[in-house]
Parts: sequence; structure tokens; C-alpha cells
Amino acid sequence: MSRFNPAGGIADFWHEFTRPNPYRWPILLASFAATGTMMYSFTQERVYLPPDKPQVNFITTFAPDRTLEEIRASNLANQKIKEKREAEQAEREEAAKEAYRALGRATGLDVDAMEAEARADKAREDAAEKARMDALTAQMQAADNAVATTGE
Repeated sequence: MSRFNPAGGIADFWHEFTRPNPYRWPILLASFAATGTMMYSFTQERVYLPPDKPQVNFITTFAPDRTLEEIRASNLANQKIKEKREAEQAEREEAAKEAYRALGRATGLDVDAMEAEARADKAREDAAEKARMDALTAQMQAADNAVATTGE
């Protein structure tokens, strides 16, 4: 227990501290300032609480006790409305195309040849996309087969 007795250390400190030294007080103040600054910065811990969980309100437009038949009837009605809107949109697009065809013919352009070229370009693009997808599918099947044969 004599090894942990602080009396000797305190006596040595007091002996050195009481010796005449012109820098004793400035060094002591600087030591206190440095230690105090560090202690202050370490003790200034900020704890931010996590935000409250948001309250979710579900807005339902359908009755919760609908039967399967009511759901099917609603889906069929909505599908008919969707198809009607798509048909109307297709009619508007065709009317716009016809107006552009008339404008092209009025300005002396060969509209039929341009449409044929556009259809050929579209067919080429579709064929290239199909070939790319077929190649990717073949690569995926080959990879699946390789994994199946190695058992990984």
C-alpha cells in the first residue's frame, strides 16, 4: 500500500511550488486555463431527441366493407372510362397527324414517303430492341445454367 500513498507526491509538489520562481503564477494560471477549457468543452454535450414519429392519416375513398362483386364492377367501369379516354386521345392524335399531312401536301412534301420511312425506322428500332432483349435473356439463362450446374 505504500506504493500508492500520495503523501510523498504532494510533499514534493509543495516543495517545488513554494520555491521562488517568477513564472509560478502565470504557469499555474495557464495550466488551469488549459485544463478548464478542455473540461468545459468535454462537458458541453448536446443531445438531440429524435423527431416524433409522424402521424399518418389514411384517406379512403372506398367503403371498407365492399364486396368482391362491387370491386369487380368498379374496376370494369374504370376500365371502360380508361378505354374511352384512350380512344378519344387516339382520335385527337390522328386528327393532328391528318392536319400535318395536309400541311405537308400543301407545301409540296411527299408525306406518304415520309410516313413509310418513319414506319421502317420504327420497325428497325423495334427489331434491334428485340434482338438486344433476346441476347440479354440468353445471357441470363446461360448464367442461371452455370449456377445450376456448379451448385452455388
